[in-house]
Order: sequence, then structure tokens, then C-alpha cells
Amino acid sequence: MYQKEFDQKLKTSLPKAVLFYGENDYAIDRYLDFYIQKLDARESMLTLYFDEWDFGQAKAFLSQTSLFGGTNLVIVRHDKKIPKKELDNLVELANKNSDNYFLYAFSGPDKDAKTLQSSFSDKTGGVWVRLFAPNLREGMAVLEQKARKLGMDIDAYALQHLMALLHNNLALCSNELEKLAILGTKVTSKDIDRLVYSTAPLAVEQLLIDLFNRKPITDTISKLLELGEDEFSILRATQYFVNQVFLFHAYIKLHGTVDSAEILGYRLPKPIEEQKAQLALRVKSAVLLKIFEHLLESEIAMKKASASQKEGLLYGMLIKLQGYL
Repeated sequence: MYQKEFDQKLKTSLPKAVLFYGENDYAIDRYLDFYIQKLDARESMLTLYFDEWDFGQAKAFLSQTSLFGGTNLVIVRHDKKIPKKELDNLVELANKNSDNYFLYAFSGPDKDAKTLQSSFSDKTGGVWVRLFAPNLREGMAVLEQKARKLGMDIDAYALQHLMALLHNNLALCSNELEKLAILGTKVTSKDIDRLVYSTAPLAVEQLLIDLFNRKPITDTISKLLELGEDEFSILRATQYFVNQVFLFHAYIKLHGTVDSAEILGYRLPKPIEEQKAQLALRVKSAVLLKIFEHLLESEIAMKKASASQKEGLLYGMLIKLQGYL
């Protein structure tokens, strides 16, 4: 089913087993958080992200009796398909006990997601939800609702300006609205230009997120260069981004949890923190070492190259880096 139908369903019931997939990470995060808050399960839930996936652990968690009348909520995030037999078993367990819930946020290709739908049918007691990237009208509606909730005085033009500035990233827009609400006055586009980060760094960040998610990147590189970003600024941003991914990777391996304040020295917005954690969990330590070596070699090559060669080297550097992932 699609988002509107699922929203209607949530008004009358809370599905026991749900498959989320599609291009709207903000909406997926919102639904996962809705379940966590509705079930008051933040302290008791089991989360298994990417390489953490363990069928035996998920099965054992849903098979146990909930303590003190609580709930057994399992949230799985993965870009690879879980075998159908295992999925069917988890959906069945979710429906066996009134305290059990199973949510599967799948970030792999849509063609793979479609093959998972049969495990989340009405017959099995599950629900699948495909979420599309929001268009401008849908994004505006989300932000207008957020602004009303915050009691903000901000018009549609300023909201649209915020979306353009933040590259239509709803998670970032939502976070910036919370900051702007502190002003306690009418928020204009001039306030946004003064207080919100500029487009280019965010576009570079999106480029690198797309790169690690193995999405096409050549058009984005071209747009960044057109915006005035130079090859070395993109290289430095890539080095900084990879270093952050490494820090998240090491911290999660050591502690089994993620805490951006401990890792970076400052707290990231929750959606961004989870996004960085997801990227870090996908990459093996040996691959990160290869990427660091590749970036060092690329930096030396670009410093030695003529101005006319730097753009080609940048494309080659990022495309080869993506090949390691």
C-alpha cells in the first residue's frame, strides 16, 4: 500500500508487522519513531542495523515473554534481502503475541523490495508500505505542519526558500525549523539566509551520502562545480566525511551503540546521526583503509596536476571510491 492508505490504517490500528521501503527516508524514520513512542519501547526495543542483522537474535527476542507488561519491538534496517523463510517466521511471531511488533526498513533496490511483499500480506498479518520521495507540495505540507506544531510565524515563501536552500532534505529542514522557532518572531527568508547553512556544503554532503549509497553521482558533481565549488574543496569534504564514517564505524564496533556527541564532540540531529550510523555499518574496516589510501593518493595526484586536469581527476577519484563500496 501507499502512504495515504497506511496513514488511514494507523488511525484505527497498529499493524503488527510492517515492511517500509522507497525513496523517502524522512517518512520511514517518522513511522519508526511513531511506533517507538506509541509503544513506549525506546528503552526495551531491539534494533538490528545492517551488519548487526542476526535472525536468531530477532527470533529469540520475539519469542520471549515481555517483562512487566511491556512490548517486544524489533526494528531491522538493511539494504539486503532477508530470506523469505526467516521473514515469514518473524511476521508469524509478531502476530502470535499481542505484545510483539516487527518493523523492517529496507533500503535496497525497489525490485528486491517487491519480492519481499508476499511476507507482509493481509494473509500473513503484515503490511508493506512504499514511500516515494516527496514533491515540493508534499514537502511544503510536512513543513507547514511542523511550523504549526512549533507555533511559528513563517509564510509559504520562506518555507519554500528553506527547502531550496537545504536541497529538499526534509530531515534537515525540520531540524532547522526547530532552531528558527527559538527566535520567537516572524521568520523571513532573510532570517533563513542569515541563520541556516548555505546550499553548497549541504549539496556536497548529499553527494557523499549518495556516493556511499551507491547512487549515481556524476550529475551532482557537475552541479557542484557549476555552483563554484572547486575540486580541492570537494576532496577535503570527502576526506572529512570518510573520517566521520570511520569514527562512527569504530565507535559502534566498540560500544554497540551510536552517540554522535561522544564521537564528534557535538550532537547531530537524530535522523542525521542514524544516517551516519547506517553508512558506517555498511562498510568493512578493510574497505575503509583502502578508501583512506585512495584519498591520499588522489590528493597527491591533484596537487601535481594542471588546472585543466583537476576536474577529470575529481570524477575519477569519486567513481573509484564508489567502486570500493
